[in-house]
Amino acid sequence: MLFSGFYDLQWWGYALVALALTHVTIASVTIFLHRHQAHRALDLHPLASHFFRLWLWLTTGMVTKEWAAIHRKHHAKCETPDDPHSPQIYGINRVLWLGVFLYVKESFNKDTLERYGQGTPDDWIEHNLYKSHAILGLTLMGAINVFLFGWVPGLLILVTQIVWIPFWAAGVINGIGHFWGYRSFDCEDASTNIVPWGILIGGEELHNNHHAFASSAKLSNKWYEFDLGWMYICILEALGLAHVKKVAPVPRFAEAKPAADFDTLQAIITHRYDVMATYAKSVKRTIGAELESLRARAPHLDTQRLRSWLYSDATTLGEPDKAELEVVLQDNQVLLTVYSMRQELTALWARSNASREQLVKDLQDWCSRAERSGIEALEQFSLRLRSYA
Repeated sequence: MLFSGFYDLQWWGYALVALALTHVTIASVTIFLHRHQAHRALDLHPLASHFFRLWLWLTTGMVTKEWAAIHRKHHAKCETPDDPHSPQIYGINRVLWLGVFLYVKESFNKDTLERYGQGTPDDWIEHNLYKSHAILGLTLMGAINVFLFGWVPGLLILVTQIVWIPFWAAGVINGIGHFWGYRSFDCEDASTNIVPWGILIGGEELHNNHHAFASSAKLSNKWYEFDLGWMYICILEALGLAHVKKVAPVPRFAEAKPAADFDTLQAIITHRYDVMATYAKSVKRTIGAELESLRARAPHLDTQRLRSWLYSDATTLGEPDKAELEVVLQDNQVLLTVYSMRQELTALWARSNASREQLVKDLQDWCSRAERSGIEALEQFSLRLRSYA
């Protein structure tokens, strides 16, 4: 007769236990592996840190250095052939369903571990237990599950624990989080926010926010977004078990300066995602009116595509799209001005070889031309730009 376990529950009771245990694993991944280890966005008390390490050893067998190194490389090489798991390179189906195999493959790359794995746990227990005996942790977890819930429920719960992170983290976040969803910030990569409520995966659903501010301990940015992992971090901080080091900067404004100076430039670069989002909102009505006028004269034009191109960085467009857009811009001075000014604005933080004096001069020139453009939206935006503090 099979051992029935210490607890005899209904089927839904076992399901709730499995969800609760996997949720602790998700919290461990997002708080310890991701925000603490990979990005150093917060410090953890040794008690909290060792609990997360122990729990991850028991439920996933993942090695901290491997996870942090692979994730850091993902940020450094995002959407390039060197990205360990980009759906833009490997395809969405491969990353979504087989993402764990891409992770395992990269974990054998010694160069990745040495280059990107610095600063992760390097103590006796890491080398002699967590790293050397990963299967032992899963075996112990399985034995505990069987003792508490019996053979069949215990082993089913263990299987759920083992596959939970590979699917949700390696598959859903690395796959869908770079393929489908909404974007609050115009990052250089394809990252998206899957949904605004980061509950199922501890806040990792807000992936575009994370790529915009990778070193932020808080992944929610808009008023309607919720990051469950951040709530847990706040509780840990209140208990003295965590210390937040950095969150995404919040724009501050003062009275508009007569001319932009170095402080204005620094504020604009710091808040560049807010600057670009505000620019898009500012010129939305102007672009819409011009596109309506174009469609009235040329009904065959795909104004939806044109609209998306006008809000995009020129480097993200293919040559055929660039050529088609160029034809339209040459025939509409307002759209040409709005589009060109957007590209020039983004160049302010892309020109790393320019002196600060030159960048300030370029910013002042940009504001001056915006205010002389005769386009009300640009005039108002220039005023806001000179208000960043």
